Amino acid sequence: MPGSQDSPDSRDAPGSRRTFVVEADGGSRGNPGPAGYGAVVRDARTGQTLSEAAEYIGTATNNVAEYRGLIAGLRAAHALDPQALVRVRMDSKLVVEQMSGRWKIKHPGMRPLALEAASVFPPDSVTYQWIPREENKHADRLANEAMDAGRRGEAWRPAASTAELDAGAHADTLPGLTGASGSPATPESSAEARAAARAAVRQAVRETHRTAAAAERGAGTDDPTALTAADELPVEHAAPAGRGEPGTPQVGWGADMGTPTTLVLLRHGETPLTPLKRFSGSGGTDPELSATGLRQAEAAASALAARGTVQHVVSSPLVRCRQTARAVADRLGLGVEIEHDLREADFGAWEGLTFAEVRERHPDDLDAWLASPEAAPTGGESFARVIRRVESARDRILARHAGRTVLLVTHVTPVKVLACTALGAPPEALFRMELSAASLSAVAYYADGNASLRLLNDTGHLR
Repeated sequence: MPGSQDSPDSRDAPGSRRTFVVEADGGSRGNPGPAGYGAVVRDARTGQTLSEAAEYIGTATNNVAEYRGLIAGLRAAHALDPQALVRVRMDSKLVVEQMSGRWKIKHPGMRPLALEAASVFPPDSVTYQWIPREENKHADRLANEAMDAGRRGEAWRPAASTAELDAGAHADTLPGLTGASGSPATPESSAEARAAARAAVRQAVRETHRTAAAAERGAGTDDPTALTAADELPVEHAAPAGRGEPGTPQVGWGADMGTPTTLVLLRHGETPLTPLKRFSGSGGTDPELSATGLRQAEAAASALAARGTVQHVVSSPLVRCRQTARAVADRLGLGVEIEHDLREADFGAWEGLTFAEVRERHPDDLDAWLASPEAAPTGGESFARVIRRVESARDRILARHAGRTVLLVTHVTPVKVLACTALGAPPEALFRMELSAASLSAVAYYADGNASLRLLNDTGHLR
């Protein structure tokens, strides 16, 4: 298996510098979603693989994963020979054009990655070339191996990699001395590319300093990573699919809006009232978790810890949610924020009753409640009111934790509200969703105000 040892020297003449080819790729199953990168370093003269790198990086976009793959590949080449010349080959038009200096790096979240990549080698030692995806199979396979390993809760292991074998023989496909257009590279074209790379680094530095200065003045948007639709070109391609597992296609064909804020929605575990199907809102007895509910909370905590993507935990103030949230937060080493507007609806006179008992005792209430979101149980709260306060809580959380992954531990109605509003579904849809105890759902919120429902009522961790 390839390692970091030297190959037959790629110097063409005594005293000349070695030349490496770095191929890198990254993918996200969901964009954003579970992401990973792969990178390979080759001898430019022989095509021999000298080093491989791959890593699962948690939830990220395609673009972030691609940049991380580039950085890993450049570092691997630097470890082999810090004086080498490097030709980077990637199928990401965005990364190649930005690092070549032909496209401006507008997204503040990308500038630090571009600067990190540019800092590994002197700018005049590196050139960039776009290649079709078919010519980047080795790095693509490595990225998929990393994502597959992350899904299993494992780290990618070089000894277990079959990426090079899966990609097939590569030396004969390496156009050893070609420029970005496929034509032979000349000293003049290389010099132009390196000059452009230097200009890209200078521009990225200026933009980063400008962003930092604006932040210090309190200027600009509340979300430092927010984008407008014109900031980036569309993502080059959908996330690569792992072997035996289909990739999740990119949603829509619009511009890449950068890293979203992802709300992972966990319904609390069972209470003694849950299996009896009794109304249990915020106006009742505030029951604790049952023994089953405690086990469900621990199972959810294990599943979320394995994913490793949650950065903040926010909970309803009711005991069953705080117990569930504490189980997860303790496993993740996080604190728990309390958000009162994530509490369950107040069912008033219906609290503790079954649906049949409500039908018998409050038939007019029930008919009105089923017919209109503005209707409330006697002494209780309408769905319309719950929707307004849950949306207010959502907006506060998005403002506090922009660009982060936040776990909300809450109840049936708030989770359904967030799912419905993400889909643009009417309030009547609240009655058409099943939501199990300790189930997981997820919604991603983008800088342009759009949302994407990524998961609903997942109970796989409870089986």
